[in-house]
Amino acid sequence: MSLVLDPAAQDLLFREARTANTFTDEPVTDEQVQAIYDLVKFGPTAFNQSPLRVVLVRSAEGRERLVQHMAEGNRPKTASAPLVAILAADNEFHEELPALLPHFPQAKDVFFSERPVRESAAGLNAALQAAYFIIGVRAAGLAAGPMTGYDAAGIQKEFLDDDHTPLMVVNIGKPGEDAWFPRSPRLSYDEVVKTV
Repeated sequence: MSLVLDPAAQDLLFREARTANTFTDEPVTDEQVQAIYDLVKFGPTAFNQSPLRVVLVRSAEGRERLVQHMAEGNRPKTASAPLVAILAADNEFHEELPALLPHFPQAKDVFFSERPVRESAAGLNAALQAAYFIIGVRAAGLAAGPMTGYDAAGIQKEFLDDDHTPLMVVNIGKPGEDAWFPRSPRLSYDEVVKTV
């Protein structure tokens, strides 16, 4: 095996990890979420943009507001997960670039003065960070249930603003009874990787 990461960690993060569809009622603490973020913030983004923003939905009132915007099949699991995170892209991420990219603070104006350019960059780089976030949830010994089946405009209006674009909703917690669907097939190395 040419991987350095311990096989148990490989299983935890990838091989045995699955999208959870049910959860126990064991709470997910603020300390766990902080630890997840403090790990995954080191994942790379272009120009160190770091455009991911997270809204944690904990309250019953917040949950009710969110569930009404979820696709029908996603409502029960979102209603019952101990914690739900709305992951969004900050289209005004460039305002943080002078601090995040101190060796090239002018990148804010040189590359990202136009809103369409920022939206494209924010979408791509926040999606990268969303993937890191899911891996971080797994690293914390929790299960993630990422979903894109929702009314994006409704979630944006209810929880965000015009400068933030929702990317996905992630249910988080300890997996419950019958949490897993059967694993779907994956493409083989030869189907994905080409050498030129």
